[in-house]
Amino acid sequence: MHVQAGPQRVLAWWSPDPRGIIPLDGLRVSRSLRRSCDRYAVTVDRAFEDVIDGCADPSRTGRWINEEIRAAYVRLHHLGWAHSVEVWAADGALAGGLYGVAIGGLFAGESMFHRARDASKVALVALVTALRGNEAGILDVQWVTPHLASLGAVGIPRSTYLARLRAALAEPLPPIFQESA
Repeated sequence: MHVQAGPQRVLAWWSPDPRGIIPLDGLRVSRSLRRSCDRYAVTVDRAFEDVIDGCADPSRTGRWINEEIRAAYVRLHHLGWAHSVEVWAADGALAGGLYGVAIGGLFAGESMFHRARDASKVALVALVTALRGNEAGILDVQWVTPHLASLGAVGIPRSTYLARLRAALAEPLPPIFQESA
């Protein structure tokens, strides 16, 4: 988020307390979501820019991804830090996805979108499945919204988050992101 500071704009950094995470063993997958997972194909890092563009769609409420932020994340992607999970419909159209930054066992989710029912949730299921191999892995979602809470997100105190973060950063990058780098 940009904040006006005199004649310059400043990029704000958010560190909420409590911090929202989805425990890797706590993702709630309904029966209908399980069925949706079978309807789509999932890839990683095949369409990063298309995913970020889907997340930045100007018709979305609360849109925060502008050209400057987009360019920064595209650069992070080219450097191997930012990753996307894409969900494809049977006709080959991009149905949804998510992106974020992966460092060791941490995945800091930034945004997700869908153009078809459950597509962003299917991306989340695929991501959590990929992250489960890291013993100390964290899926950071920043805040617990009602939607994320329905999927299993919880808030943890900053002190707990920081301790878990140290352990997660010592973990190796999940293979799914090593293969795409």
